[in-house]
Amino acid sequence: MSSIPSAGFVRGAMIVPAAPPAVQASVRGWIRGHLFNSIGNAILTVLGIIALAALAWPTFRFLLIDAVWRGADRSACLSETAGREVGACWPFIAAKFDQLMYGFYPASQRWRVDLVYACGALLLAPLLVPRVPYKTLNAVFFFGVFPLLAGVLLVGGVLGLTEVETRLWGGLLVTLVISYAGIVGSLPLGILLALGRRSELPVVRGLSVVFIEFWRGVPLITVLFFATYMLPLFLPGNWKIDGLLRVLIGVILFSGAYLAEVVRAGLQAIPRGQFEAARALGLGYWRMMGLVILPQALRLVIPGLVNSFIALFKDTTLVLIVAIFDLLGQLRAAFADPNWATPVTLFTGFAFAGMIYFVVSFAMSRYAMFTEQRLNAR
Repeated sequence: MSSIPSAGFVRGAMIVPAAPPAVQASVRGWIRGHLFNSIGNAILTVLGIIALAALAWPTFRFLLIDAVWRGADRSACLSETAGREVGACWPFIAAKFDQLMYGFYPASQRWRVDLVYACGALLLAPLLVPRVPYKTLNAVFFFGVFPLLAGVLLVGGVLGLTEVETRLWGGLLVTLVISYAGIVGSLPLGILLALGRRSELPVVRGLSVVFIEFWRGVPLITVLFFATYMLPLFLPGNWKIDGLLRVLIGVILFSGAYLAEVVRAGLQAIPRGQFEAARALGLGYWRMMGLVILPQALRLVIPGLVNSFIALFKDTTLVLIVAIFDLLGQLRAAFADPNWATPVTLFTGFAFAGMIYFVVSFAMSRYAMFTEQRLNAR
């Protein structure tokens, strides 16, 4: 065989090193490099600024500049009374604030709702901060003990607490209760269904497929309507299930079916070698899934999970059709008060509710991005 000359494959001289990238330390440098670095980007930047100003300025004027901040009734938010163009009617929100937060929960017992809010915030905050120790114990309290404590405080009837029926609950309280129960209950269910759909046992796989396809094939409105009005017809006469509890069960089953497909996507993305390596170490099925496979799969599907959680949080507004007044339901009920009937009341109320939904959804989204970046850095 003839030897291949090395001259064609080995460089005889070093390449001149390229200049380091320019450091854009100033705001002007960043703007010039990212927004106006070409004619096309400059045109798009200008058009974007014009569109943003056209939308943002009227909103800013309505919510702040032209807004009415003080008043006892509708007369304060009328242009004829104020002598100028009137924006948002914030006295309406102040007058209905308790109704929007607590619904018709008795005023003398609202300290129990505030205590539940405080306990939830105190238990959730350490879970969100990576450097805080004792995460396992904190998670046990937040996901295990807190729901029981919240149920005792909100419902009452024990420990000397006055019983408050769930039909009196409303506003942000109902929104958070349904969201929390839906997220905490549907995620474990979704994981089990995803594992069941990938099971090698035909019965388990078949039941999981039937469950997932059934619940994904019906709208959430149908689920809520059936759980509220139809389910009692199939129960024995002496059986009574609370209306809110029926809604919670329906939401958990519905969301669990969707989360199952999200988790299954993560399981399918795990290389087969990970399963084989876990089995080679002598790990059983559940230890393999809990210690090796699921941590990787859930890490891959964080965007899908958070997207489902945000959708669940916003879909709580559908409970209004079954006479459960969440935040949006209480807001619509407040519109019926003739003492605050003005042309701007409707827009003010929806703007207030929209800000609450946006803040919560945006916070969930940003924390999910933070978690992704932290996990990818390892």
